[in-house]
Amino acid sequence: MIRILLCITFVVLFLIIMIPVALILFLVGLFNRRAKDTASMYIIKYAFKILLFLAGTKLTLIGEEKIPRDEPVLYVGNHRSYFDIVATGSRVFRPTGYIAKKELKKVPLLNWWMINIRCEFLDRKDIRQGLEIIMSCIKKVKEEQISYFIFPEGTRNDGEEGSLLPFHEGSLKIAEKSGCPVVPVAISNTHEILEAHFPRVMASHVIIEYCDPIFPKELPKEEKRALAHKVQGIIQEKLKEHKELMREGEQ
Repeated sequence: MIRILLCITFVVLFLIIMIPVALILFLVGLFNRRAKDTASMYIIKYAFKILLFLAGTKLTLIGEEKIPRDEPVLYVGNHRSYFDIVATGSRVFRPTGYIAKKELKKVPLLNWWMINIRCEFLDRKDIRQGLEIIMSCIKKVKEEQISYFIFPEGTRNDGEEGSLLPFHEGSLKIAEKSGCPVVPVAISNTHEILEAHFPRVMASHVIIEYCDPIFPKELPKEEKRALAHKVQGIIQEKLKEHKELMREGEQ
């Protein structure tokens, strides 16, 4: 139980101690939104790195050099744990928002920082609001050069490691309409940090693999329509490879 206590203590202290910083960033954002976005990104990025350290998480990163550096991207990943956000958020290099469930917007202090890093809050039961979120993200990608990270399964997958729920196609419209590259991201073993044995946090080995970017504008119409299926297939194949890597590591 020591790791969960360390993680909870760190998060609570961070949210309290950083209240003055959040207020300063609010003022900075009134004059320079990009400076606020960048500062918020670095603060949360390093907070996530500390959280991973306290959780005893070892990260193996594959293909990080494939991520385009000169433009915003749409990261598309599988989703098995709250630590998916922590692990991937510790590696971003430009302001990157996440599409999060609306309930998180009600969590005091945490919601400040989620807004600061440009998260959008989705009501999965409200189709109209979902469309508004997608349009908002498209605008921010185009006009403000914000990257986004989405989990198109729509919820955390509690199935077998390496499995995927069906991808919802709508969220990939962010890339289709903005023209930004899609970076498929295969994430393995985050479930073993917390969800597999809640409430304990266990030291775990997590693999994050960034796949070759896909440029929707360059795809034929047929492939563009099946973009979600294409991305899901890429991630599924990488998750199978990760299983083999895990087995080899245990031998």
